[in-house]
Amino acid sequence: MEKIYKKENIGILLKASFIISVIIFAIPSIKYYLQHRTIYKFEEWFKYLLKDTDRLEQTIIYIIILISMTLIYFLIIKNRNKIFKNNKRMYIYIAIISIIFIVVIPFTCSDVFYYLGVGRINSEYNQNPYYTTIKEFVEQQGNEKYIEKDTVLAQGYINDWANSTVVYGPIWTLICRIVASMSLGNIDFGLFIFKLINVIVHLLNCYLIYKLSNKKIFTLLYGLNPFILIEGIACVHNDMFVILFTLASFYFLLKRKNILISLVFLALATSIKYFTILILPFIVIYYVREYKPLKRFSSCILYGGLFAFILGITYLLYIKDLEVFSGLFIQQTKLAKSFYIILTEYFTTPEGIAEKLNKLLLEIFVIIYFFTCITIINKKEIKFSKEIQKANYFIIAFLFLLITNFQPWYIMWLFPCLIWQKSEDIKLIIQVSLISQFANSVFLINGEGWKNGTPFSYFMVLGTLIVVIYNTRKPKKLRR
Repeated sequence: MEKIYKKENIGILLKASFIISVIIFAIPSIKYYLQHRTIYKFEEWFKYLLKDTDRLEQTIIYIIILISMTLIYFLIIKNRNKIFKNNKRMYIYIAIISIIFIVVIPFTCSDVFYYLGVGRINSEYNQNPYYTTIKEFVEQQGNEKYIEKDTVLAQGYINDWANSTVVYGPIWTLICRIVASMSLGNIDFGLFIFKLINVIVHLLNCYLIYKLSNKKIFTLLYGLNPFILIEGIACVHNDMFVILFTLASFYFLLKRKNILISLVFLALATSIKYFTILILPFIVIYYVREYKPLKRFSSCILYGGLFAFILGITYLLYIKDLEVFSGLFIQQTKLAKSFYIILTEYFTTPEGIAEKLNKLLLEIFVIIYFFTCITIINKKEIKFSKEIQKANYFIIAFLFLLITNFQPWYIMWLFPCLIWQKSEDIKLIIQVSLISQFANSVFLINGEGWKNGTPFSYFMVLGTLIVVIYNTRKPKKLRR
């Protein structure tokens, strides 16, 4: 009886400690709201909002709070069965933590204000954001008057991406249009709605992860991960929706045996961010695994064509000409927060080394990807877990080797396939996701543009190497 009592006390202590650390994390944002009463014209990216201290002290405070959240997170994972006696308690606790993150200002990224601005010119001013930028619209003669009362449009106008057409797929633009129309032109209301929607999406993701895995550990690894909470809810990144649609695709494939709906959801995910198309062959080949190789191949062409048709339908919302696809290439022309930036910073010869290396790696990637798919088609026995592990390896390669404009929240792309990965890979993905948040501390000290993100890239590379070496020296399987 005494042991049970102690276990319950430990569970209560850990849950309370995590809530307290999250509230402390939110205090600077609460303080900002109390002082300014609005998020309008907020431009404090990577400064953490603690005005009464210098930037080094702010960074130290940030790291201490993040360390405390991370340590408690791992302790909760370790003691999950003692803490959460049933799934209902687990979901309620994740919901409480998620709701607290609604008040955290997106201090590491301003993308959500670009999302809202794009949605606003689309919903309120009938502009096609694939052909007209926020800046172009506002600076047209007579349109300056709109920003006086429309703070959603005004905040979008001062955003770093205001001079760019949409770089995402049409489903995301449609979501932005709906949220922006609900904002009624008020940036605070718009931000709150977006955060609330992301919380709902987050909880749906937790539910789908449990339905697919039937394990608390995967739900908690995702649901309470400080990386997910900061990037997904506090900073309101659209990768949360990509996770939702990809998980839904897996659910209808594995639990409902419905390839059509599975393809629809995967197309929706691809209509936000295009990397999810890498998963398509693995889903289709698994579905037709009982067929002979030749029929598998023809079925892949058939279902691939169906997927392309569904994806094409989404573009009918905005397409005028092929310029609608220009956003696909905008981000890949930029260099930031990747090992490519280290190359350009310290290796000036040969000329264009980053571009040449990126092109070479892309060619190698395409060849390996193609032959992997052909190999799977001809396999005698196809298991979903093994094949989706390969899919995730390709996403990892795409993420860390091919993207020149890497951003930490892109690591969320690895979470939809997490539950089928090897234990050591799961552990590494979680560790790297958290390392990315500590790597952001270099911007708290120096500002986002400092040396084009080279210190961040060093931190990521070094941190990843350390955990890889540590995990290799001390192999310890993750208890599922």
